[in-house]
Amino acid sequence: MFSPRGLIGVTAGIVGTGAGAAAIASGTTWPAAIAGAGALVAGMASVDRSSDEATPDDQTTAQTAVAELARMRVDLDEERRQHDSTRQMLAEYMASQPPAGSFDRKLNETATPIASAASNGADTKVLSDPETNLFSEAYFRVALEARIASARRHLRPVAVALLQVTEGAGTPGAKGAEPTKVTGAIRQTLRDADTACRMTDGCFALILEDTPENGAVWTVERIRRNLTSRHGHHTMWAGVACYPAHAFSTDELLDQASLALDAAREWKQDRIEVATAD
Repeated sequence: MFSPRGLIGVTAGIVGTGAGAAAIASGTTWPAAIAGAGALVAGMASVDRSSDEATPDDQTTAQTAVAELARMRVDLDEERRQHDSTRQMLAEYMASQPPAGSFDRKLNETATPIASAASNGADTKVLSDPETNLFSEAYFRVALEARIASARRHLRPVAVALLQVTEGAGTPGAKGAEPTKVTGAIRQTLRDADTACRMTDGCFALILEDTPENGAVWTVERIRRNLTSRHGHHTMWAGVACYPAHAFSTDELLDQASLALDAAREWKQDRIEVATAD
C-alpha cells in the first residue's frame, strides 16, 4: 500500500510523464512546464517518513496536490486539443490542394490564400500573414514537409529560398523593404505551383516545385529585377537549398537555407548564396 505521500508521488509522476510525452509530440513548452511541475511534486512526495500514518497536515497537502494535478491535467488536455485542431486544419487544407507539380493553385493578390478554410470557420491567422496575404510560417513548415515527401516519391528536386530585402543600399541599419512591394514582385514571378510564405522574422520563404539550385537562383534573380524595375533600388540577400542535393529532411533543408542566407548577409550588395552539400 502507498502512503499518502507515495500516492501523491505516483500520481504526479504519471501526469508528469504524460505531459512530457505531449511536449515531445507537440513541440511546445507548455506541456513541458506541466511535466516539470509534476516531477517536482513527485520528488517532494517521495521523501520518506518514519511513520505511514497520515497526519492532518499530510491529508491537506495530499488534497491540495491532487486538486492541482487535476487542474494541470485539464490544462494539458486543452493544450493538446488546440494543437491537434491546428494540425488537423493544416492537414485538411493540404489534402484539398492539387498535387505537387500542378499549375492550378493561384496566388490571389487581394484575398487570403486560405479563403476556403475561412469559409469553413477555420482560424486564418494560423495559416496566413495578415500584412501580405501570403502563407504563414506555420503553413510553410507543413507544406515543405509535404512537398519533400512528394518529391521523394516522384524523384524530383525541390528548392527552398529565403529572402531578406532592404530599401536602397545594404548598409547596417538599412530600412527593411515595404512587404507589399516585395510580395508583388514575388507574385508576378512565381509559377502557380510554387508556394510563397512570410516568416515570423519578416523574411520571405519560397518553395519551388521541381526546381534544382540553378533554377532557384534564376527565380530569385527575376524577383529582384522585378522589384527594382518597379520600385527603385533595393538590396536583396537570399539563401537557397535544394532537396536532395543539400538535405533530405524539412529541418535540415531549412537549416541549410538559413546558413546560406546568413552568408549572403555578409555582403553589402545583392547576393544569392547556395548551400553546400555536406
